[in-house]
Amino acid sequence: MSAPRLSAYFVCGGRYHDFDYARAEILKLLLEHENIRTRLGEDYRDLDAITASDFLVTYTVDVVPDTAGAARLRDYVAAGHRWLALHGTNSVLRYVKGRGWEAPREAALFMETLGSQFVAHPPIAPYRVEVTDPGHPLVAGIEPFEADDELYLSELHPPIEVLLHTRYAGEAAGFAERDWHRDEPRPVCYLKRVGTGEVLYLTLGHARGRYDMQPLMREYPAVERGSWKQPAFYELLRRGLRWAARLEAAA
Repeated sequence: MSAPRLSAYFVCGGRYHDFDYARAEILKLLLEHENIRTRLGEDYRDLDAITASDFLVTYTVDVVPDTAGAARLRDYVAAGHRWLALHGTNSVLRYVKGRGWEAPREAALFMETLGSQFVAHPPIAPYRVEVTDPGHPLVAGIEPFEADDELYLSELHPPIEVLLHTRYAGEAAGFAERDWHRDEPRPVCYLKRVGTGEVLYLTLGHARGRYDMQPLMREYPAVERGSWKQPAFYELLRRGLRWAARLEAAA
């Protein structure tokens, strides 16, 4: 007997990242499951389709719903659905001359549902990702690895269950909130329970092509692929998608 059909909704869009690349890579992983059919959007405007889906996947930067939409998304998760949120899903960005990039706290319910809000990151450089909870099936058997990615410094909205972390103490140049000298674990992957549903957040996945910083600059000097070069990242994505679709028992 064939597996039952599952519906996914995938939101992928925003600013200053290579969404074509991320969209293609994640769709390829979703297509590994012949029973998952996926609808696509660049933002959260089609909330009827999103809330009708079996699970939600997001890879966005500076894309948030309005207040009513945030409430519907929270209700969707609280009713028992799962949401795999990737990279900049928790970001709101505004550039202020003389201060740098700010993270305005204008999407409070949305960020509380996600469990965090992006605030800043230091310059991209390799950092070590550690396994916080090696007994959890989402990260069991994953060895510590080097991520050449954006290291997210976030405002957390607990309770969250941290699965992967890194450490950072220093400055986040170019951001308004740049003082991060307190040495403490920085979540890289975590679970946030909302009602009877859950959000799985994975901060890794930076991607940028040569034309993705327009209109700030005509051409970016390098193509950046971040953790997409790491087999461990693809394993985490595969596990996350199986988790979101509740396919763990079939693993």
